[in-house]
Amino acid sequence: MRVKKAVITAAARGERLYPVADTIQKAMLPVIDTDGIHKPVIQIIAEEAFASGIEEICVVCAPGDGERYINAFTSLRDNLIRSFKSVDWAKAEADKIDYLIRQIYFAEQREPLGYGHAVYCARDFVNNEPVLLMLGDYLYVSNLAQKRCAAQLIELATQENCSVSAVNPTIEHQIGRYGTLTGKHIQNAPGVYQINKILEKPSLSVAEQELQTPGLRVGYYLCFFGMHVFTPQVFEILEKHIAQESTNILLTPTLQELAETEKYLALEVKGNRYDLSKRHGLLQAQIALGLAGEAHDETLSAMVELLAEANMRTSLMVN
Repeated sequence: MRVKKAVITAAARGERLYPVADTIQKAMLPVIDTDGIHKPVIQIIAEEAFASGIEEICVVCAPGDGERYINAFTSLRDNLIRSFKSVDWAKAEADKIDYLIRQIYFAEQREPLGYGHAVYCARDFVNNEPVLLMLGDYLYVSNLAQKRCAAQLIELATQENCSVSAVNPTIEHQIGRYGTLTGKHIQNAPGVYQINKILEKPSLSVAEQELQTPGLRVGYYLCFFGMHVFTPQVFEILEKHIAQESTNILLTPTLQELAETEKYLALEVKGNRYDLSKRHGLLQAQIALGLAGEAHDETLSAMVELLAEANMRTSLMVN
């Protein structure tokens, strides 16, 4: 199969980022990308998709946000052209934004009925094709110089012609924040598992009983990375679950049923995900992007200086 479309879910307003997310979509918060350029978060996510072979993107957003995104990107492009005129990097960046505006679509989630419902809102855009699903409040940093996290995932999904979810081995005290799964390791395929069971944000006691995965380090579990490739079957299952539940449609039960009805793999992606909504998440993502990009030395120097200053303050307080 060929994966040409991506969906980015960005309907939540981001209460944990109050007050800024009260006036602007959290996906429009600025971050310095690996190329050293300030960009909105959603542009960095979209460029991850485009660099991995995606041709069209649908953003699932709150009512009215689609127009706000387009207006913001148009203003950003115009400011680049006006402020930097013929500077090469600014022209190249303006061209990227133009391409994004042409290739992006919007689907509104009119009511906050859960993450599964948000995904389902993109069904018409997906139009019975395989799709890459990404989160609008996660940034991804690959450990491979020439292959993005999304590209790793799409490569396996294309090769195996099935749904694939990206996972990271995650220390036990953090699994309550993520969908967590277990499965059977595929022989001669490092980091690839046939998914057996998935639970949404399990307690440690439940995980110890039901989600142990042979081969992982002690105290680690396979947790969702915030990135998936799905076959169209996922929308058929979601439709059934939506008909049965009207208030909070989770994605995890749909994925459990998917694992029971067709081939569904998990891939240990070589990279890291950064949740921008958690405490210090935006800071962690910015440091990670800095260390992974052109500003590596500058970022490292700034971190050393801050640590030295903090150590000095601690010493003065003790003395």
